[in-house]
Amino acid sequence: MGKKILKKYIIRPVRNRLLYCSVNLLCMERFVFPRKLALKWHGLLAKMVYPFFLKMHKIIIANLTIGYGDSLSEKEKYEIGKRIIVNLTKTFTDYAWWSKKKTRAEFLEHFEVEGEEHLKAAYERGKGVLCLIPHTCGWEFSAILPPILGYETSAVSSKIKNPALNRFMIEKRESRGMKNFSRQDHCYDKLIEALKNGDCMIIMIDQDSLNIRGEFLDFFGHPAYTPLGCARMAMDSGAAIVPMATIRKDDDSYLFKILPEVPLELTGDKEYDIKHNTQIHNNIIESIVREYPDQWIWMHKRWSTTPEKLAVHLEKRRKRKEQEALLKQQQEQAK
Repeated sequence: MGKKILKKYIIRPVRNRLLYCSVNLLCMERFVFPRKLALKWHGLLAKMVYPFFLKMHKIIIANLTIGYGDSLSEKEKYEIGKRIIVNLTKTFTDYAWWSKKKTRAEFLEHFEVEGEEHLKAAYERGKGVLCLIPHTCGWEFSAILPPILGYETSAVSSKIKNPALNRFMIEKRESRGMKNFSRQDHCYDKLIEALKNGDCMIIMIDQDSLNIRGEFLDFFGHPAYTPLGCARMAMDSGAAIVPMATIRKDDDSYLFKILPEVPLELTGDKEYDIKHNTQIHNNIIESIVREYPDQWIWMHKRWSTTPEKLAVHLEKRRKRKEQEALLKQQQEQAK
């Protein structure tokens, strides 16, 4: 119990504050160092420290083994992991350096936009667009680029455990014109309303989360617990689904790649259609990851949830709700 209290009230708050200060310090560095020098230094630093992040390295290797089996050697997996960390570090650097940039012209100095006609055509129908985005290293750029390019945009996100860092990310999104909804606020109806008003909606379904309704669907040949929200919202709102991703190039510029609209395949059986179309979305994300394997965040435990873990989680949630209902009943009786 003592260790839990120490972690909750001392270690975690101190760690969160240090992380927040580090992010702000990174933002301040842009006034001291030119971008090219910062990218070179941060990239070199990432290469140097990667071998010492043993836990992260282990997760990356394990996930690449799930995804690619024996088709990649241990050396190839190690090199992919190292390039991911370098790409991620450099992308975070750019996000900090460009934290004050807000216009299309400013971003197009560093971004090549490919396939905007797909987004434009879907958006102009006025029924909303679900921007299906994978967690490549530049996922946060993928989230803010639609509003920067001139499209009304909303997003749903889970709260980051670090409250200060959570506020920082939301502020940066909103400063670019994005309307941000918290998943914890049970905001589904608001999201559907935003889509029916014609907004783009940023949505990401390539991370494992027990707290979101999902199904075990194929991803790299293995069952992965996958959120069903994209297909469900498309069916409930009539919005188009347009995949897109930000890719970091070797010359330290970026490609914002927008793919053609993905039509829904409907049979009339809603539950089947939600799962079937979500599998299609998983396949699209997998094809992006396979094309750019050193861009996706393989350090995330994508295959962590199992049917057994899910069953335990749901049982705990059921008992918790029963206890809350009982407590509420007792409080009402005591009045």
